[in-house]
Amino acid sequence: MDRMIKHVILGTAGHIDHGKTSLVKALTGVDTDRLKEEKERGITIELGFTFLDLPSGIRLGIIDVPGHEKFVKHMVAGVWGIDLVALVIAADEGVMPQTKEHLDICRLLRVNKGLIILTKIDLVDRELTDLVREEVSEIVQHTFLKEAPILAVSSITGEGIPQLLLELDHLSKDIEERSSKGLFRLPIDRVFIMKGFGTVVTGTMISGNLSLGETVQALPAGIEGKVRTLQVYGQSVEKAVAGERVAVNLQGIEISAIERGDVLVRPNTLKPTQLIDAYLEYLPDAQRPLKHRTRQRFHVGTTLANTAIFLLDQEELAPGESGFVQLRLEHPVVALPQDRFVIRGSAAIQTIGGGVVLDSHPEKHRRYVRSVMADLSLLKNGTSEQALRQHISHSGMGGINLEDLLNRVEMPSGEIQSIIKKSVEKGNLLFIDPEKLKVIEKTQYQRLKEKVLVQLSEFHQRFPMKSGLSKEELRTKLPLEVDVKLFQILIHELIQSREVILEKDKLRLSGHQISSMDTKGLVKRVEGTVLQGGLQPPSPKELSGQWSEKEEEVRAIFEHLVHVGVFVKIKSEIYFHRVPFENLKEELVTYLKKHREITTPQFKEMTKVSRKYAIPLIEYFDQIKLTLRLGEKRVLRATSQNLEKKI
Repeated sequence: MDRMIKHVILGTAGHIDHGKTSLVKALTGVDTDRLKEEKERGITIELGFTFLDLPSGIRLGIIDVPGHEKFVKHMVAGVWGIDLVALVIAADEGVMPQTKEHLDICRLLRVNKGLIILTKIDLVDRELTDLVREEVSEIVQHTFLKEAPILAVSSITGEGIPQLLLELDHLSKDIEERSSKGLFRLPIDRVFIMKGFGTVVTGTMISGNLSLGETVQALPAGIEGKVRTLQVYGQSVEKAVAGERVAVNLQGIEISAIERGDVLVRPNTLKPTQLIDAYLEYLPDAQRPLKHRTRQRFHVGTTLANTAIFLLDQEELAPGESGFVQLRLEHPVVALPQDRFVIRGSAAIQTIGGGVVLDSHPEKHRRYVRSVMADLSLLKNGTSEQALRQHISHSGMGGINLEDLLNRVEMPSGEIQSIIKKSVEKGNLLFIDPEKLKVIEKTQYQRLKEKVLVQLSEFHQRFPMKSGLSKEELRTKLPLEVDVKLFQILIHELIQSREVILEKDKLRLSGHQISSMDTKGLVKRVEGTVLQGGLQPPSPKELSGQWSEKEEEVRAIFEHLVHVGVFVKIKSEIYFHRVPFENLKEELVTYLKKHREITTPQFKEMTKVSRKYAIPLIEYFDQIKLTLRLGEKRVLRATSQNLEKKI
């Protein structure tokens, strides 16, 4: 197949038994009704597909949709993503209910090009054909088809078919080809088994491209498989691009695990959602006002899901009105900003409205919030770049990565990356993770920096005798969305700028010194008292009671003296001054070298202290791997023979 051929997708629309399938057969020679039931009943039930090479060489893919009111959901799935619509109306019946509903659906989905075809003219005279033409002109008066050509044809005699081919060719030349640079997305409209090959799915490729052998992911389930074979209009290809009708033979995905409505994507590019911000148009001929939290049917792509409609700025929508809504879906769907959707009633099943997706991964909103309305107005009326900058700004102190931006902005990956890199160079953004292109707005980063300094300042005020906060403690005081990499970048910068000092494992403000806070001289008093206590020192609680000082303040001094290496903390409430501790340590090593072993009573005799201190001390020597316990005795560890310090 010539890969330089331009591809355009045409969809039929119109009431049941108005000759859509017969028309497609007259144009292509293909009967798109393939099911036994369709043959028996003489109606189209499922979507039908074929193609036609136009005189100019354009390949016109054709999607034939059902006209019966029971199968409108199939019609929506087929029309989503078409370039042209052929509104088919039988000259012997004229405009019928599904004629109008299909036209509404095409308008809501923003199909903006098409033509009107009056069929079965062999069954009526010219006068009746002209009356139907006038009727049709009237119903399309305020739609995208108001200036569309109206052609009269007979699929039986062939009258008008040559002129129809020329008109389709003319219209197709004006269709802009879809970009193959965007994210690969294939909404699935048909799933079947092909003997000897396995699972096959078909659909119209909405954007991007796909090559043979690639790994794909079926959403929302997330199951992965491999492209075993790839066909466009029945011909095997190595690569398919946006705008083509594609059949994909999937290796590794069972037919039971996939269904119409699923979407094929590349792994880790798109995410399903159950929350969508949108702008909803309520049709003028709707039967009653649309109330807040009404439950209806939501159609996007080939997907159908029930949804609750939350009106964000009104109590109800009168027929013909529009407004911002949040759709809360019963199950996940795949949708992107600027995707068009249709809403159909859940009681009387008919099309009542539709609109455009503004944000496919929002937070839940409260109603009547001005800032939310302003944000949604920008997403509706602004440029893609403005939407991009808004999402980055609203990501707050957590920042946002490229993958998330691709799910929330209608913009190719390359353009997003270019804007991000330029903003980083200008100093407006800061990279959190260059590999994932995760960024944070510089103003948000400065706010986070100030928050860290405030947290340290407040800590010093509350605990003036404590040396500082550990990194782990400080991080718990920051917003949950602040990830490890951002925290590390921030702390590194604060240490480099000398605004924050790191001593051992504690962070403190550069201006904070315990000595300057110790107006009572408590540090020296605590150190002297514990040194005087030797191997039976007082605890923080005992000293605070003796001196009538706050226990929290005295305890902070003990911890500070541990931090600076003056005290050794054996366990809770037991601190030793390093001088008597080191003397005991040397004495123990000398004893063990001479006697090889020591029992707890012997150690207690050596130290001349009670069990309250002796047991924690000997266990601490085990803990720092100076000694090794063997039954009721301790021996010197082999690795300790060199008398290296263990703490």
